[in-house]
Parts: sequence; structure tokens; C-alpha cells
Amino acid sequence: MSTDSLKRSRVALKVIPSIRALEGDGFEIRRPFPTNWLDHVDPFLLLDHMGPFDLAPGQAKGASAHPHRGFETVTYVLDGEMQHKDSAGNSGRLIAGSVQWMTAGRGIIHSELPGPTLLDHGGRLHGFQIWVNLPARDKMMAPRYQELPPERIPQAETPDGSAKVVVIAGESMGTHAVIDTRTPIMFLHFTLQPGACLFQAVPDEYNALAYVISGEGRFGSDERRASEGQAVIFGSGDEVRLAAPEEASEPVSFLLLAGVPLNEPVARYGPFVMNTRDELVQAVDDYNAGRFAPISH
Repeated sequence: MSTDSLKRSRVALKVIPSIRALEGDGFEIRRPFPTNWLDHVDPFLLLDHMGPFDLAPGQAKGASAHPHRGFETVTYVLDGEMQHKDSAGNSGRLIAGSVQWMTAGRGIIHSELPGPTLLDHGGRLHGFQIWVNLPARDKMMAPRYQELPPERIPQAETPDGSAKVVVIAGESMGTHAVIDTRTPIMFLHFTLQPGACLFQAVPDEYNALAYVISGEGRFGSDERRASEGQAVIFGSGDEVRLAAPEEASEPVSFLLLAGVPLNEPVARYGPFVMNTRDELVQAVDDYNAGRFAPISH
């Protein structure tokens, strides 16, 4: 008997809608979690989908200086440009296809603003921010960045070109990511043409979900339908079936997120995510006392 025949394909347990909310300096996002019906998918704490927006000159908004402690923020830009600056003296620019994996650790203050070209001339802005929890042992580690331009992010496709993947974290189609994660994580961006179907290996100990960016897909062994702005939560198994319906008029584009759950208490207060209330109180005290260095201009 082959090992493939022993694999268990995950079912799609449920399909979750997104809510709309305002974030930062007033830009709109779609958010499947955290919401009243889904708090988090361990180790993922938040998924925000920004845009796509077609913006006039001067219309773009971002998130002015704000603190973080205890987790990681992953910013993935599909269209447009963002610029960032932080209290450790780092600054940079994210263009379409770029990824920034920021480990806030013991604390950092940063700003995430539209790039000057987008702000001055307008254009399309589209992207994501995902929050990934840190285990208790790493919550007070030194902050760090991994910032990758599009040409450094591995991509792969099937021989017939019907399925393509951007490998931000983890592995797909024999292609491995270059980003280093603190715990085992998969962050994959798939595009499937109508009629395409593939099976992505996901270790049984991982939690897994998909989020549909555009189009409509069929997810899991039960072929649950999900479309733009919906998240799919998968059950246990060794792989997940991902497909686009034959009759679709456009490709389906979606994120697949998976990771080993930390199984630790989650204590949140705004931009701080720790394990206990006392640790949250300390984070707020440290911020108010100026122990998070300000951003220098």
C-alpha cells in the first residue's frame, strides 16, 4: 500500500464571513477573525484584508505610530506601496508583491503609511496583514524584521500552469520559503484557473484555514463552496483539497494559512498579546512610561 493511500484529506468544517471595520487612520478592512463568532485560529490571531481600493490623490490612509508586543505582524502587499518606520530606526518601502514579517517581541512602535507615489498620484491599494502569535518563550525576544521584495519570494506552478503558488512561509509544489518562522507556519497564496484541482500537504498537527481573495473555490474533501471575503476552517488530516469549479468565469485566488497551535492562554489588549492579564498590565505600563522608544523623525 502506498503512503499516498494512507493520507487523510481534511474536510471544510465551516465557512466564515468577514466583517467590515475601520482600522488605523480610517481605512476600511474585511476581517474574518477576530469577530464575535471566531476569536482566532491558533497560532493566527488576526486576518485583515485591505482593499482593493482605487484611490484618488491624497485619499490613501495608513496606520500612524502605534505599539506592538508579544506577536508578529505579516504584511503582504498585492497592489500599491506602503512605507514603514519604527522605534528601532528601521524604515523601508513595500511594493506590490513584497512581504514584511515583523517580530514585535518585547516591544516596538511603528507606523505603516501609504507610499509617496500612491499618496501623491493615487492608484490601487490591496493587501493583507496577519498577526501570528508568539510562544511564551519568545514574547519578550528582541524585535526583528524579515522584509522581502517580490523577486526574493519563491513561486511555483503546476506543469500545465493551471495552479500557481507564492510561497511566503512553508512549502508547496516542492518549493520552500526563505522566511524563517519562530514556530512551524505555512503561508501560501494560490491562484487556480477554472477546473484546476490540487492537494496541498498540511501536517496533521497543524491548524489550517483558507481565505478567498477573489473568485470562488471548492475547499476540502467535501468541496465546500467559498467566495471572496470568506474564510474556510479545515478539520484534521494530512492534506487539503483545493479546487476551482470548471464552470467558473475567473480564477480563484486565496491564502492558505496553517501552523502548529501553541495551546497557550491568549490575553489581548489592543496592540498587545500576552499570556496573562498581569503581562498585559505590564505592557501598558511600559508603553505609558516611555519604555517603548519613540519613532524619531
